[in-house]
Amino acid sequence: MPLDILGLFERDPFGNSLLIRRMLIGIVGWLTYARYTVVNRIEIEGTENLENLPINNVLFLSNHQTYFADVIAFFQIFCAVKWGFKNTMVPPVYLLGPRARQYYVAASETMQQGFIPRVFGAAGALTIERSWRAEGREVQRSVDTSANDKIEKALAHGWVVSFPQGTTSPYAPIRKGTGHLLKNNNPIVIPVVINGFRRAFDKKGLRFKKRNTLLSVRFKEPLQFSPDETVDELVAKVRHAIEQDHPVWHKDDE
Repeated sequence: MPLDILGLFERDPFGNSLLIRRMLIGIVGWLTYARYTVVNRIEIEGTENLENLPINNVLFLSNHQTYFADVIAFFQIFCAVKWGFKNTMVPPVYLLGPRARQYYVAASETMQQGFIPRVFGAAGALTIERSWRAEGREVQRSVDTSANDKIEKALAHGWVVSFPQGTTSPYAPIRKGTGHLLKNNNPIVIPVVINGFRRAFDKKGLRFKKRNTLLSVRFKEPLQFSPDETVDELVAKVRHAIEQDHPVWHKDDE
């Protein structure tokens, strides 16, 4: 069988080898697996909402608690679902053949802070320059017009994870760019609600803060919306879907 049929030379829309990406996702997955299942305990709900999704134009919108631990957990779960697992990451045999058509939106500055973030970036990051925040401070600068193009290309190829608040701060406002993204691409939107990550890990999600923590990832049914709705209406729907409407005290917010 020709090698190109095996997909050994297949590349994503950005020119990256899918074979290399599978290898990176597998390595990161093996290195981080125990963080979710041994050091801590992860509780997953709603993967039945992922089982019959198409291979592309699926957008996962979630609240955000750490830079990397959240999205690594998502990638692990996506790979497990590909192998037919339901609401579990045990055992990690799915890392022998991980899903490569998956991306996540991340701030450029975050992905340049050391070797490990660069490796994570090569595994599927869509880097953007945030116009509202840099190095932990509020800023005002021109909007990164290439961001939407990157996300559109990624959606045409696979699944994309985005954190529409653009920050790990709880109950932060939803960025209006998310509303434009929904209007322009009309993707299948899966809302996700996570908890426990802020308590278990540091802000980057690389170091432990508290072990034996319950981590939860809950995938909801696809969000019902129309591209004809206004940006503000779409933003309000997303905020409600990822349960960021009103502050509700959680132990993780301590």
